[in-house]
Amino acid sequence: MKEIKAYIHRNRIADVVRALGQAGYRNLSIIDVKGMLRALDAREQEYSIEVGEKVITEVKLELVCEDENRTAEAVRIIREHARTGRPEAGWIYISQIQSALPIDGG
Repeated sequence: MKEIKAYIHRNRIADVVRALGQAGYRNLSIIDVKGMLRALDAREQEYSIEVGEKVITEVKLELVCEDENRTAEAVRIIREHARTGRPEAGWIYISQIQSALPIDGG
């Protein structure tokens, strides 16, 4: 199993989630995060006192895939639909999952 974490511009996440859903991917986690992706325009940026730099609100998408084929397909979908037309539109990280355990009610 692989875990995909993708950092995407906020204005692209709806298209990414829609395309992943159409391909049968479920159980996505979507989290707003402050990050340092290159802003698409000045309205996207804000100054963070905590960081001491300009940041944007970007989205972290998390997804677990059962096999290599599904992982490759998910990465292809994310790359295709998260594009902004600019270099470094975001990042995708893939990690190996050592184990996955259900949380039971008992």
